[in-house]
Amino acid sequence: MKYWQPIIRFLLKLFLIGSSQLFYVPIVCAQDSSSLSEEDREKHVSSQSWQEYLMELSEMEDFEQTAWEDYEEELEELAQHPLNLNTATREEMEHLPFLTPSQVEDIQAYLHRYHGMKTMAELALIPSISWYQRQLMNSFFYIADETPRQQFPSLKNILKYGKHEVMGMVKVPFYERKGDGKGADGYLGYKYRHGVRYQFRYGDYVKMGFVGAQDAGEPFGSGRNNLGYDFYSFYLQVRKLGRWKNVTLGRYRLHEGMGLIFNNDFSFGKLSVLSSLGRTTSQIKVHSSRSSANYLQGAAATYTLLKGLDLTGFLSYRKIDATLSDEGGIKTILKTGLHRTRKEIAKQDIASNTLMGGNINYRHQGWHIGATGFYTSFSLPLMPEKVQLYKRFAPEGDAFWNVSVDYGYISHRWTIGGETATGDCGAVATLNAASYLVSDHFSLTAVQRFYSARYYSLFSNSFAEGSSVQDENGVYVGATWSPGSRWTLTAYSDFAYFAWPKYHTRQSTQSWDHLLNILYLPARSWTLGARVRYKEKAGNATGRLRFYASVTTKNWSSKTSVDYTKYREGNAGSGTQNASGSTPNASSSTPNASSSGYLLNENLGYHWRWLRLQGSFGYFHTQDFASRIYVYEPGLLYQMSFGSYYGEGIRYALVARSEISHHLLVIAKLGCTDYFDRNHISSGKQEIAGSHQMDLEVQVKWKW
Repeated sequence: MKYWQPIIRFLLKLFLIGSSQLFYVPIVCAQDSSSLSEEDREKHVSSQSWQEYLMELSEMEDFEQTAWEDYEEELEELAQHPLNLNTATREEMEHLPFLTPSQVEDIQAYLHRYHGMKTMAELALIPSISWYQRQLMNSFFYIADETPRQQFPSLKNILKYGKHEVMGMVKVPFYERKGDGKGADGYLGYKYRHGVRYQFRYGDYVKMGFVGAQDAGEPFGSGRNNLGYDFYSFYLQVRKLGRWKNVTLGRYRLHEGMGLIFNNDFSFGKLSVLSSLGRTTSQIKVHSSRSSANYLQGAAATYTLLKGLDLTGFLSYRKIDATLSDEGGIKTILKTGLHRTRKEIAKQDIASNTLMGGNINYRHQGWHIGATGFYTSFSLPLMPEKVQLYKRFAPEGDAFWNVSVDYGYISHRWTIGGETATGDCGAVATLNAASYLVSDHFSLTAVQRFYSARYYSLFSNSFAEGSSVQDENGVYVGATWSPGSRWTLTAYSDFAYFAWPKYHTRQSTQSWDHLLNILYLPARSWTLGARVRYKEKAGNATGRLRFYASVTTKNWSSKTSVDYTKYREGNAGSGTQNASGSTPNASSSTPNASSSGYLLNENLGYHWRWLRLQGSFGYFHTQDFASRIYVYEPGLLYQMSFGSYYGEGIRYALVARSEISHHLLVIAKLGCTDYFDRNHISSGKQEIAGSHQMDLEVQVKWKW
């Protein structure tokens, strides 16, 4: 109880500050904006950091399973190097996840009809582009006169006018973990996490760089890491070299079709399907993040054979971490990238993977069709444990192949897309979707998928309720409605059926997932919203409710949110059944047990000249892990995060960003979590002897 008085006082202060912003700022903005033209207002709003708009979008989406670091990194790259809207290609516009393919077509049609735009304000003349999307586009595009297509620059100009960027970061924990400083019995390295990143760029033509990263506990400059860092990524990308649209060497990521056979790029949640539907373009991206999983290593290139006809080829060879079976095969492919202990190091680069494949696609007047195929092999055969039923159809062997056909049509009203795939498994997977724009303010979307239990692809990542593109039959229906210029309602309902037992189930199961999101913009400076989600899977039900309000002015920003979650455990199919029919790992939880929790969170931001401050504070109280709550927290470049909190405690953080000069940027973040319901944090070698966890992160970027 000793914590309650200071907590209540602090929350009261935050409430008074936040509420004063909510009621005072709109009045001021209304007075000030009356003297501004439409174009001036656009510029006024767009001057804010695009991360603030992204934070608002995060309130509408379920990011629990999203590779958020890769997502934020891509948008940060686009924001730092905006494109001329008058010359941007359709493929470049599709990199922005908040634009639908039909909206991209509408923009392209407008540019063609009127021979470009004079100002960004002309986007208001395209009915399908909302005010909110126009503000986001201001962060990634600019307007300039169309210029004749330039030849690929000379090597002399590339070296002379190219831009360099070096960035370093370090994370310092103010606590000791159980495995720190234990030598052979614990972590072999120190507790500091750090990394370095270099990139050279010349416009949209050349990108080259490398990344070095070290996780806490990994040895630096010793053992297998005699070259310093535990992880390196090198890349070189050349674009617009005549018919060569893209040539990439080193480490890269690839997205083909709708991801049924190949997608090691990031993907979005179910709500984002409403905007990402219909994107089947072959995409090659450099792997410039510190993630040691989901990348290829070798070469990939896209060549334009004829107008609208592109051919993509890719080749990869890389080492992989794995655990081995008693027979000497690969039992599990590891993607954590952690090499802190002797056991983890023993699993490092223990096998290798070779991959070769290609894609061909054709586009004409809104129609597109493509085909993708690849062959892959491993130095050791895959030998998964198939004792448990949910692993019965896991791939095994040392060589695999997959092929697919993707197809679609895009018009002002209709967006249709799909992909059908098969492979050496002899089974089929198909994903088909359609969206219809009933009016400029109302659209409907439907998605059907059937993934056979026998189907598999080692590199697939697509729309699914389960964790893999396998054993799923489902239907998704969604809608977006704007009854007025200030209102947006988004909803979806998704049903999925799993014929075979999944993890911790003994029989076939099904899933229902429903979501409703309401967004209200009473003024251009502030936002109100609410989201409710109910999900029932394998008899377990989870309900989540969120209310939020945000204000953005020239110098200040404020966001207040309230989250509530309710979890109920059912008794349908609990436990994991093995091939003999027994359930050795039956759930110990009591059937129909329930838990709940809530979180109060406040984010404040201040921007003055060369200094930007962001602070967050949250109080959480949940009964257990099942009722955990996810919440956005500001972070460093390429490291925005959604923390998961359960139990009782407070979380607070402060981020200071200073652009000392045009060349130098310094960012520091101090974050702390205090738990009231435990005397230690985590378990195993990660255990912290105490209820207090504080970290300091510092990032420095120099560009010239």
